[in-house]
Amino acid sequence: MKRGYIQIYTGNGKGKTTAALGLALRAAGAGMNVFIGQFIKKGEYSEIKSLKRFDDRITLEQYGGRGFIKGKPNEEDRERALHGLNRLREAVTSGKYDVVILEEVNIALKFGLFPLEAVKELLKQKPEKVELVLTGRDAPQELIENADLVTEMQEIKHYASKGVKARVGIEK
Repeated sequence: MKRGYIQIYTGNGKGKTTAALGLALRAAGAGMNVFIGQFIKKGEYSEIKSLKRFDDRITLEQYGGRGFIKGKPNEEDRERALHGLNRLREAVTSGKYDVVILEEVNIALKFGLFPLEAVKELLKQKPEKVELVLTGRDAPQELIENADLVTEMQEIKHYASKGVKARVGIEK
């Protein structure tokens, strides 16, 4: 029986979602089943369009709303996030998925969409064979301590500082 680990991709640099989606593609290519739950985000990004080509192996759900990142979350945002956390708990414990990705879960925690204890409890419920991936800036220290692998993406230089907007196919 293979063992699954807990991975965290965090930091201010570009590439956290890209790394998680790359892992999802690798797993699907190896015949594994993947569940991705995206907090905060909602929309038809280029990566979402690409993942639809693998819908026999990769399931993706989004739990974002109107996009409050520059504002404050409301009750509907919290309800969506909590629903997402419950769906991810089901995916982790269902026995159907080899890899489960909690995309932007650290940001959801930062904005108080659900308590840290709820995520810690999900980590405890992880069956031994499930690989669990948590992404987003500002990973809480308690999650880092519970992880088996932590990668911090560090921004050294980014063309966004020169006014370059997110480009289709590269950043969105």
